[in-house]
Amino acid sequence: MFHRKPIEERIAERQALRPSLTEGKHFEHGPAKFVFIFVIVFVVIGHIAGLLLLIAMGLH
Repeated sequence: MFHRKPIEERIAERQALRPSLTEGKHFEHGPAKFVFIFVIVFVVIGHIAGLLLLIAMGLH
C-alpha cells in the first residue's frame, strides 16, 4: 500500500543498523535505570525510617 515496505521489513532494517549489545550492560534505557535505582533507594530509606520509628516508640 502506498509503495512502502511492510512495517516488519522496515523494523528489521533499523534493527540491522543498530550496534550489537555490549556484554554486562543491563539497562539500555536510561529512565528505566533511574526508576530502578529510585525504587531501591526508596525501599531502603523506608526500612531505615521504620526501624528508627520503632526504636523511638520503644517497640524494637
